[in-house]
Amino acid sequence: MEKEKIKKEDREVSKKLSSTELVSNFEEIESKIGSIIVEIRAGVGGEEAALFSKDLFKMYSKYAVLKNWKQKILDSNPSELGGFKQIVLELKNGDVFPKMKYEAGVHRVQRIPVTEKSGRIHTSTVTVAVLPRPKKAIIKINPNDLKMDFYKASGPGGQYVNKRMTAVRITHLPTGIVVTSQAERNQHQNKENAISILEAKILERERLKKEQEVSTKRKSQIGWAKRAEKIRTYNLPQNRITDHRIKKSWHEIDKIMDGRLDPIIKSLEKKLTSF
Repeated sequence: MEKEKIKKEDREVSKKLSSTELVSNFEEIESKIGSIIVEIRAGVGGEEAALFSKDLFKMYSKYAVLKNWKQKILDSNPSELGGFKQIVLELKNGDVFPKMKYEAGVHRVQRIPVTEKSGRIHTSTVTVAVLPRPKKAIIKINPNDLKMDFYKASGPGGQYVNKRMTAVRITHLPTGIVVTSQAERNQHQNKENAISILEAKILERERLKKEQEVSTKRKSQIGWAKRAEKIRTYNLPQNRITDHRIKKSWHEIDKIMDGRLDPIIKSLEKKLTSF
């Protein structure tokens, strides 16, 4: 019975995966976005960057609660000190994309790490990607283009947290995109989560290709696509957050990190031209 159930679940997943088909009208896509995938990844700074990844995750999670958005963790890779080398979450609601799209980019933190004994200020970075997901699937992936690997989920320090092979790694062979999911204890659910991440990443890849074709004027505008751009600095000793795109600073970091992002979001909405 269990094998029959798994086969049925796999058939349901496969229904979503037939011949690659991509849509080029991204303005139309954006009007139909139902949710986003937020990928938070530790950059320069080792363990301190992983701890800041967790801080940003908590900030976005609390912001989602204030906005009554639905949220779900799709994948996480914890560090030894309780941070996240990477964490991926889905946020769902009608206005989630307009509010969150400007968070994409490099976030820099300046503070004294918990591991620093001499009291020196360190600078670390975290990269945030914001990937839109339309309400209806517009990307169809050939299952023959996928390589799936299954392994045991791991926790802080690399120890296994599940004896079963529930974690999933999917490689999209045509593009080389690799996604993982180990947030759930169920292999099928992790597979669903990984496919959701993959669909969003393929759409983002196509959108970035499209973005390269736009006019010089539009290229000069600051938007949500520049994932490698340093967008914001969190200076804890000076209790100041600076957004470099609009050259504006805010104090009361504790309140902002507690999810009260609206002052920053509203300033960005006012100053930056939306795509």
